[in-house]
Amino acid sequence: MKRQFVVLSVLTLLCIAAHAQSNSKKADYFSAQDIQKQLADLAPKAQPSGTSGSTLGDYTSHQLKLSVRTASGGAESHAHYDDVFVVTQGQATLLTGGVIDDPKTGDDGETKGISIRNGNSQTISVGDVVNIPAGTPHQLKIVQGTLFSTIVVKVRE
Repeated sequence: MKRQFVVLSVLTLLCIAAHAQSNSKKADYFSAQDIQKQLADLAPKAQPSGTSGSTLGDYTSHQLKLSVRTASGGAESHAHYDDVFVVTQGQATLLTGGVIDDPKTGDDGETKGISIRNGNSQTISVGDVVNIPAGTPHQLKIVQGTLFSTIVVKVRE
């Protein structure tokens, strides 16, 4: 039942993202089976760095991405993108808000740092959907030995 919910959630998000794409002449379709295969193919590539990902599509208003993690990531904040996560596997602690420690901002407006201080903590797991507005510090904490994967919709502001 939980798997059906995840598949339905993913397909719903993909439909919404495809609808939001106003300049495209065709619709792109990514089956649940294709997505699961791509996530499975990314999993071994997540070692030893702790992360791996790919882009399903890059459109005028948004990007569709797959992300696999086996280790915690650093803190980050996107100046020009909202992130929407659909958790497809595993569990993580999501820290949001607060202050990024040792921040470094790149030419693209992306700020990265070591960790988040005074943020909010939320456990997220399969089937959960999360919206992170542009400018919001966020960080994923992964328990060692956990495989955590998401479909990410990066919405351009």
